[in-house]
Amino acid sequence: MESKKFKMIDEGFKCILCGEMVEPLKYSARDHCPYCLTSIHIDINPGDRLNECKGILKPIDIEKYKDTFKIIYKCDKCGMIHKNIMASDDDMDMIINLSKKEK
Repeated sequence: MESKKFKMIDEGFKCILCGEMVEPLKYSARDHCPYCLTSIHIDINPGDRLNECKGILKPIDIEKYKDTFKIIYKCDKCGMIHKNIMASDDDMDMIINLSKKEK
């Protein structure tokens, strides 16, 4: 069951950082680039597109979450820390490199 604060928006986009064309995820809402893992700080609640910040969410770390991982982001504009569940098509080398960063 989806949370009332979750608005399902699964759309393709051109990544603001690496320029790759990103296809919709097709099983959940696409919220970051699978090539460079970058996102944009556009939501207050998932899918609402109400955040006025619009900064770039840069991946800074990974944490274990159930049977997958969450990507931990830091906004380059407002400094907010945000987490997104990794997608099935994310670049696994990028995920591994993030997990190896010195803590």
